[in-house]
Amino acid sequence: MKKRKILFLGETYRADAITWIRGLQEFGDFEIITWELKKPSNNIKNRLLRLLEYTCALPHVKKIIRIEKPDMIIAERTTSYGFLAVLCGIKPVAIAQQGYTDLWPKNSILYPIKKRMQKYAFKHATLIHAWGPVMSQSMQKANIDMQKVLVLPKGIDLEKFNCPQKTFSGKINAIVTRSLCPEYGHDVILKAFGILHKKEIDFELTFVGDGKELLNLKKLAQNLNIAPKVHFTGRILNTQLPNYLKKANLYISMPVTEGVSASLFEAMATRCYPIVSDIPGNKNYIENKENGQLVPVGDYNKLAQEILWTINNTNSIKNATEINYNFCSQKANYKINMKEIANKYHTLINAKK
Repeated sequence: MKKRKILFLGETYRADAITWIRGLQEFGDFEIITWELKKPSNNIKNRLLRLLEYTCALPHVKKIIRIEKPDMIIAERTTSYGFLAVLCGIKPVAIAQQGYTDLWPKNSILYPIKKRMQKYAFKHATLIHAWGPVMSQSMQKANIDMQKVLVLPKGIDLEKFNCPQKTFSGKINAIVTRSLCPEYGHDVILKAFGILHKKEIDFELTFVGDGKELLNLKKLAQNLNIAPKVHFTGRILNTQLPNYLKKANLYISMPVTEGVSASLFEAMATRCYPIVSDIPGNKNYIENKENGQLVPVGDYNKLAQEILWTINNTNSIKNATEINYNFCSQKANYKINMKEIANKYHTLINAKK
């Protein structure tokens, strides 16, 4: 059988993209070619240069298509790479919505343009990935042909992300695995632990990853007098992440918006008790006081209260973490889900012949 070839448009360094690509290679025997924007977006000047690079990208991608002759194109983010993918004229094309809507932030001057780009991408895509139910809800509101939508997370590798049942010793060993960006509310987490410190609660707090808020967060930790108890790992290899999660007993995440969080699944699989923001993307997977806790966005006082409730109700943690592990093994299993996605791609490719 001829080896099928897929062109992936997206940022290949991202953990989500790595999982997607690796799964297609492993379970679909696809050859993957990649293209991504080269300019970073870490400051205003680079963002403008990146925008210019994007506006000139189509001829470069079409040249790759002429040379490589891919059987299919896939792309992340419906308002950028996804839009570019449908402009290429190749079928089938699968695009993935990465966030709750991908139309973020709403106050951006580019919002109206992004909305039109997304509408065009949705209309002309062969397949649209909703990595979770919250994404499909926003797609329904946008009047998309839902027959084109596949609601299925890529899943996580349970051979790597797993852990025996943990015993809660009383000391908090909390972990945060979201990138250090403003929208993830890491300042809220630090302020909550500042309250715990004043109450003389013993804890260690680890932030895994990097981002533009690193210096601000380090300064805040110092101002709250908790710097010795707070650890910033910087960017690490994804292969190192399971070891950090296995040592933790609490997983904290306070984003203001969320699609489907692989970070949450990884924490659930390694039996970290999740305390997360009360937003639709998290409420799909966490039921308050059943398998985790939900905290109003930005409310560090409430977050501190919920952490205190957890350490005073350790008997509930064992059952909750078992529920979460079973969910991941049944609904967010990389080997099962990526095999289904790979088979779907083969079906779409064969259908065009």
